[in-house]
Amino acid sequence: MKFKMIHENYNVADLERSLVFYDQALGLKEKRRNTAQDGSFIIVYVGNEETDFELELTWLKDHPQPYDIGEKEFHLAFRTDDYAGAHQLHEKMGCICYENPSMGIYFIEDPDGYWLEVVPNR
Repeated sequence: MKFKMIHENYNVADLERSLVFYDQALGLKEKRRNTAQDGSFIIVYVGNEETDFELELTWLKDHPQPYDIGEKEFHLAFRTDDYAGAHQLHEKMGCICYENPSMGIYFIEDPDGYWLEVVPNR
């Protein structure tokens, strides 16, 4: 029996703001969308050509309060072929929330507070 990871879900408060962030910060583009007929939710899958793994962004109409994401100990990690360029972009965007120079990694924070790890090719 085999299992393949296909997506991770993040619930978001402002779908358009999140789509802009993930496109600018990580080059993730909308691949497909599922909108409830009654307007109660919108699910958008974003990804890129580097992998078939997708991030599922879910907006819920009846969830006006910020999401409680705990102590932010979970995260997605992204490997980049241009670590210095990525760091410069994220610094300009103001979304770097934690750096660990001794490990050669840093984290960015999305508009809802989710952390995303950035690591160089090694």
